[in-house]
Amino acid sequence: MQIKILQLLDGAKSAEGLTVIIDVFRAFSVACYAFDSGVSRIYPVGDIDLAYRLKKENPEYILVGERNEQKPEGFNFGNSPSQVLAGDVDGNVMVHTTSSGTQGIANAANADEIITGSFVNAGAIINYIRRKNPEKLSLVCMGYACQHPTDEDTFLAEYIKGELENDPVDFNDMVEKLRNGAGARFFVPEKQSWAPSEDFDLCLDLNRFSFVLKVENENGMNYLKKIEL
Repeated sequence: MQIKILQLLDGAKSAEGLTVIIDVFRAFSVACYAFDSGVSRIYPVGDIDLAYRLKKENPEYILVGERNEQKPEGFNFGNSPSQVLAGDVDGNVMVHTTSSGTQGIANAANADEIITGSFVNAGAIINYIRRKNPEKLSLVCMGYACQHPTDEDTFLAEYIKGELENDPVDFNDMVEKLRNGAGARFFVPEKQSWAPSEDFDLCLDLNRFSFVLKVENENGMNYLKKIEL
């Protein structure tokens, strides 16, 4: 298996084979919590105008996501697992748009297959890859607003690669580095309304879920399908 760790939009555009689009803080952690809370389907979209249009055409849909980390006007929830857990999403269809993760899905046109990447379902992702045993595996780290790489996404790519190659990395060491580095923003008092401290721990709750989220397409629209392992 040829494993490549790629970065940002260029990485998504060049991804081949089985592709994992990674967004730990927080898009694809949010997606896992949403499905576990009873969301029936998630449409990951890159274009926020498309998200608003889908809501206008389907008033029962819920809008979840962010721009510049904060909840856009008219959205039901921000890109926050703790907000999703505190809300009532059971049975709802969710439209999800973010500055990083959903952009990766939208741009991975050359991938054979796309699944999402987060620590909360990392074990399931690894098991899924082992079962598929692809010739090529692309681990795409979407970074911060697709502008620069982030430690949390790169750490997950390294974690997955290490497990697949029987060269495991120290997850607890990663958490401490993130707590004092890229994740420190979750502990800033003035950011608690959109980046609450609970989100840090929720996004790093390793192997909380035993499913993967696979990108499927129906009538020209991407959606996430939950696959139990």
